Amino acid sequence: MTAKTFDAIIIGAGQAGTPLAGRLNAAGMSVALIERKLVGGTCVNTGCIPTKTMVASAYAAHLARRAADYGVTLGGPVGVDYKAIKARKDKVSGASRTGLETWIADMDKCTLYRGHARFESTKTVRVGDDLLTAEKIFLNTGGRASVPDLPGIHDIDYLTNSSMMDLDVLPRHLVVVGGSYISLEFAQMFRRFGAEVTVIEKSPRLTGREDEDVSAAILSILENEGITVHTGADDIGFARQGGDIAVTFSAGKAPAIGSHVLLALGRTPNTDDLGLDKAGVEVDKRGFVVVDDQLRTSVPGIWAMGDCNGKGAFTHTSYNDYEIVAANLLDNDPRKVSDRIEAYALYIDPPLGRCGMTEAAVKKSSRRALVGQRPMTRVGRAVEKGETQGFMKILADADTGEILGCSVLGPGGDEAVHCVLDLMYAKAPISTLARATHIHPNVSELLPTIAQDLKPLA
Repeated sequence: MTAKTFDAIIIGAGQAGTPLAGRLNAAGMSVALIERKLVGGTCVNTGCIPTKTMVASAYAAHLARRAADYGVTLGGPVGVDYKAIKARKDKVSGASRTGLETWIADMDKCTLYRGHARFESTKTVRVGDDLLTAEKIFLNTGGRASVPDLPGIHDIDYLTNSSMMDLDVLPRHLVVVGGSYISLEFAQMFRRFGAEVTVIEKSPRLTGREDEDVSAAILSILENEGITVHTGADDIGFARQGGDIAVTFSAGKAPAIGSHVLLALGRTPNTDDLGLDKAGVEVDKRGFVVVDDQLRTSVPGIWAMGDCNGKGAFTHTSYNDYEIVAANLLDNDPRKVSDRIEAYALYIDPPLGRCGMTEAAVKKSSRRALVGQRPMTRVGRAVEKGETQGFMKILADADTGEILGCSVLGPGGDEAVHCVLDLMYAKAPISTLARATHIHPNVSELLPTIAQDLKPLA
């Protein structure tokens, strides 16, 4: 079989692969873009866009139930039409995917192949009956939900973040196994839709990568909405119990009996079925493709972007990977991964916005540091909105004034944190934030106030 030759092959039409196809195409290169599932990857189809659309519906239901707190009266009890919620989610997600497909189809030299790609050599990839070759190959294969071999797991029907998107009935009782970002978003969302929700986490606390005060505040937010949380679960197992599922989690404690179980126990890179061994591409012990600071793999001419490289598990880091690759290849701009400041959000309500180092990481670094904090009960905008759960915290280097990190857990926290993140990229000292005048009333207006009153970090 004669191979079809392209200037570039991109495996995976996710949040790095698709824009890279556009950029390479605009530069006059012929591109083969390969996608075995749905264009847009996790973000468009089972991640950010559909879940945040559902989070918006959950917020609307929650706010309606609190209408009386604002002096607003409703004609009757607040109801939830889950099928309508799902239909809205499908419409928003579908429109985004259709837009990407249309954009790809309009590219002059981009051919979309639908199928499973596997390497046959360092320059050759097979997709079904098609053999493709290129001097440059880019991986953007993403990841999937991890399913550990827990006792009884193969005896039950379980859900993952992907299959949750296809669920067309509201669970009577959703048991969420896992206590981190994806799991907690689903937990609060479905509680607000009207389901009973139990969260089971093996670690001593939720969101273990966050500081203890942040984790404690998140736990309080969830428990205030009637979500049952069990941490320190040391023996998780599953068994059918009639039409339900019994989830055991600690000796001597009664199992959680749920109608549905969601597994949210981490992510696994989609690298195990690509034939990477035939191309000689190195992966680490967890299956992530090993890359350098400019996302080059161990094989010249092959790059890896997005969740499959272990450098970030977010849409924004995946997109930034595309920017780094494009800048180096096309712009003679030596951008690199190590220039990126860690930043992300947890989309419970109120949301958590995070950037830079945590307090625990600062203490571990042994540097002298300053810290400032303010509860949302002392933020006018939060009080006015009747949403006073959470707090803000800023960390700075005591000797240089460098801003080290920030956590904003509260209304608009996912937006307000960018005030600090952008200053960190500008390498501005904490005094710049302290002297800034922000708009009143606003959550972010208290960030300069915090910066003016920092104390030594104990």
